Amino acid sequence: MDATSQRLLMCRPTYFAVDYAINPWMDPTAPVDPALAIRQWEQLRQTYLDLGHTVEEITPVPGLPDMVFAANGGTVIDGKAMAVQFRDPQRADEAPAYRAWFEDAGFEMYDPKHVNEGEGDVLLAGDHLLAGTGFRTAHASHAQLQEVFGYPVITMQLVDPRFYHLDTALTVLDERTVAYLPEAFSPGSQAVLRRLFPDAVHATMADAEVLGLNAVSDGRHVVLPAQATDLAAKLRDRGYETIGVDLSELRKAGGGPKCCTLRLRQGKASK
Repeated sequence: MDATSQRLLMCRPTYFAVDYAINPWMDPTAPVDPALAIRQWEQLRQTYLDLGHTVEEITPVPGLPDMVFAANGGTVIDGKAMAVQFRDPQRADEAPAYRAWFEDAGFEMYDPKHVNEGEGDVLLAGDHLLAGTGFRTAHASHAQLQEVFGYPVITMQLVDPRFYHLDTALTVLDERTVAYLPEAFSPGSQAVLRRLFPDAVHATMADAEVLGLNAVSDGRHVVLPAQATDLAAKLRDRGYETIGVDLSELRKAGGGPKCCTLRLRQGKASK
């Protein structure tokens, strides 16, 4: 297995908090340790650097506690960047902040016509885009994704509100292999996944419930929540090298390693 060097965008959780509830993971009455969240995020960032990846950072904006979840900031493929439109008003102001960063970095920009929450629901798997819908990203946005990026788009219907974005229920391991939780998808989407990825890794509900599938793979190394022990064992059995990180504080907002990480594919160097 060969690792592919990646260029990644992250946002330090300077203003992280759980002040509202827009997914089942969030409880504004539960205590949150912002300093611990920053330390855990820094461990994730250092893990990427140790693997030889490039990490760029967008400046966090006060009053946007979920901006740390950079995966929702856009979709970037072949030097093109599609901006986002959030479902929930609490996150709406993240969209122009990320759009400005992409534009300044020299990406060819496209604006969304429908609700579209970026790589949270759009995952490039080989020659296909897997696009989630059911809770956040609108199904109508899938046609625009295909027109902008020129990849066939495969719609994935999510059915469990705990797994509200595609990247909480499925991770792309390499161009031919994915890992996913079957129960998070409709019967038709499960059938499509079986056809596309007959050799996929199936996660258990226990690992999905610690956001084990919210992982980042470079084709050889898989960075995933340290608590997802069974999934890590399955991946090692397949020949992947797993690296567990603890993002327990960020999980209180429904986020894991992938939520904190946006892949920047073939763009110009940022200013």
